[in-house]
This record gives sequence, C-alpha cells and structure tokens, in this order.
Amino acid sequence: MNHLKTFVLLAALTALFVGVGYLVGGAIGMAIALVVAVAMNGFAYWNADKLVLSHYGAQPVDANHPNAVVRNYVADTLALAERAGMPAPRVFLMDNPQPNAFATGRDPQHAAVAATTGLLQMLDRDEIRGVMAHELAHVQNRDTLTMTVTATIAGAVAMLANFAFFLAPRDQNGNSNPIAGILIMLLAPLAASLVQMAISRSREYEADRIGAAIAGDPRALARALEKMERFAKGELNIAAEQNPATAHLFIINPLAGKGADNLFSTHPNTRNRIAKLYELAGGQPDAERRAPIVATPGAPSGSPTAGPWGQRERGPWG
Repeated sequence: MNHLKTFVLLAALTALFVGVGYLVGGAIGMAIALVVAVAMNGFAYWNADKLVLSHYGAQPVDANHPNAVVRNYVADTLALAERAGMPAPRVFLMDNPQPNAFATGRDPQHAAVAATTGLLQMLDRDEIRGVMAHELAHVQNRDTLTMTVTATIAGAVAMLANFAFFLAPRDQNGNSNPIAGILIMLLAPLAASLVQMAISRSREYEADRIGAAIAGDPRALARALEKMERFAKGELNIAAEQNPATAHLFIINPLAGKGADNLFSTHPNTRNRIAKLYELAGGQPDAERRAPIVATPGAPSGSPTAGPWGQRERGPWG
C-alpha cells in the first residue's frame, strides 16, 4: 500500500506540474522550468551524500575504532547489510547529542549511513541494530532516488510559480489575470510541498516495516523510536535547524517543532509507528523487556540517558 500511495502521490505531483506549467507559460515555459529543475536536482543527486555528511560533520568509522560501542555499531551495521543482501555501506558517526540517524547515497552501491553519538549513548545494542536496519531499508528501497524525483518535480513547480509573478496567466481573450498569477505563485509551491511531505511519511512507514524484517526484531526498533522521540526534542540539532530541507533524511524529525501525521509533517507520528511495529511483533510492549530510562545524574533536562557509555561524553573519540 505504501508503494501504491507513493506512485499515486508522484502522479499527482506530476499532474500539478503539467497544470501549472500550462497555465503560466504553456508548453515552452513548462519545458524550460523542467530542464532547469532536473539539472539542479541532478547535481544534488550525484553529490547529496557528500554535501549532507559534510554539513553534519559526520566522520567515517570502522572496526578499528577505540570505542567498543562504536566498533559494535560498525560491525552490526555491516552484518545487517550482508543479511539483507546489500553492498556494505560506508558508516559514519556524528558528534551530536540528539539521538538520531540517517541514510544517504544515490544507490545501494554508493550508500552511507550515519548515527549520532547521542543515539549510541542512549540505546542498547539491539535498539541500535533496529535503527540501522531501518536506515538500510531506505537504501534498499532506493528512497533517495524517490525523494530526488519528488524534489525535481516540486522544484519545477516552484520555479513555474515564480514565473507566474512576472507572466500572469491570461484568459481566453488574451487578457492578463494578475490575481490568478498571485494565487498560483502562493498555492502551487505549497501544494507541491504537501505532496512531497506525504511521500516522505509513506517511505518512513515502509522503512520501519522492512527494517524490522532485516533486524528480525520489530520490538527493538519500537523501543528505540520511543526513547528517541522522548529525548530528541530536548536536544537542539543546530545543523538541522540551519538546513531544515534535510530533516526528512532522519529517522526522527530533528527539528524543534512537533511531528505528527498532518499535512505539514515530514515524519509520521512516532506513536503510530510504534503501534504498527508492535502489530508486526504480534502484541503489545513486553514490560519486562522495555529498558528503564534513568536520567544521567547532573545532566540537563531532556538529555539522553545513561547508555552503553555510562556518563555522557562530549564525543566518542575524546
């Protein structure tokens, strides 16, 4: 159903582009905007992994890292990729207290996954495996390609809408209609963004389902999401706030705003995701298996809990 929903939404986005293009500049204007948008997003597609990893200060890590938790993180991620029949991704670590992770790369052969130090501090090993299986599911599903296509069309719609400010649509008699131009300029990009966000939400549900299958433990991912949601809003992700266009990459919304299954959210409601994962596991949370969350003594309110590293460290390579 998520694949079908994605297809329908992409078709709707394409129809929106064709309709706006015809209203603003006819076939020629529509073609020009599409060419420019494809060129811009083509550059982003081939270089997105380098750009986003650099923006978040992600550093490559391997099995020789001095920290045992990082070594386990690398080993488990590579083992999960092998289990899923995927090429080994590059593994990165971000020195960021917010518990989060993302995947990037134009295809499975050029994939990279990254987790924050906050995530490794907060979650146990099974939960970290669940999160990384989710990210590998994004790679396996080629969601980076899907989101690039949606960005291409949405970018073209926005460009056409900007043209509408200068080239107001005309009626059948050739008379200019500035009101229609203003409405197109305001509403078309909004509609394209809403469709883009809906596609992003569908891909998150799909990655949860496939990631749970890769890890073999839906409950572990559910527990991870619950802990991450509880503390992510308490840790400001400055790099994400500086570039909110990358928010959809993360497993949990990294921005300070509230996430929900509404028109303006890039992520599904976390409670809904957790409920679906427990449905996959065949029942409700097992109270005995849910690790207690105990705040680190002296840590500021909203900080990640004492995890595998004990007291909070400023970074894993200190």
